Amino acid sequence: MDKKNKLYKEQGVHVITAIFTVEQGITKVLLVKRKNEPFLGDWILTGGALYNNEDLINGAKREIFEKTGIKDIEIEQFDVFGKVDRSPVMRMVAVAYIGVIDSNKVQILRETLRTSNADWFPINKVPPLGYDHNEILVEALKELQKKIVSSTILKSLFPTCFSLPELQKVYEAILDKKLDRRNFRKKILSLDLVEDTGDTAKFEGKKPAKLYRFKKKIEEKKVF
Repeated sequence: MDKKNKLYKEQGVHVITAIFTVEQGITKVLLVKRKNEPFLGDWILTGGALYNNEDLINGAKREIFEKTGIKDIEIEQFDVFGKVDRSPVMRMVAVAYIGVIDSNKVQILRETLRTSNADWFPINKVPPLGYDHNEILVEALKELQKKIVSSTILKSLFPTCFSLPELQKVYEAILDKKLDRRNFRKKILSLDLVEDTGDTAKFEGKKPAKLYRFKKKIEEKKVF
């Protein structure tokens, strides 16, 4: 590489994370509002520019913490977005991640040095986003739907215990379709992903249901 070649200059890397949660059967994504140009006042996914002395995932987690206050979140890289004009400042390639978290277990910062607000948005009520973040969000949701049927990503949403009806409602919210209760229960229990805690709790005012938790060591298996 010829460092003097102008075609190598004025470019960088964005690390962008779509952070999802499910609240009362509704899939939501965390957005932050920009305080600076470009896209002043626009909502965007959590992220920013990568420092030249940090790894990609460390940069993504730093941006999450700086703009939302969330730390210790597990995220997974899923795609790269590289349109030449996706940033009006300079050529910026975006490395995209997804994460799932229980919104009731975190308190997000409403304002930071570079953001003026932060909030959870239902995925069907997301406003026009800055940069190409609407495009990134569409692909992130597709990736989430793939992962919940073939991986253990929902373990981050249920770090403690849950009933099977509650777990089913989360699957239905993310997949945007109804699932047969008996088939769902049979499938989940047959995969050896969860274990009975011995406790019960009411879910949505119905009779007490058994509480389960994800096993500490589980292999990724196809649920559907």
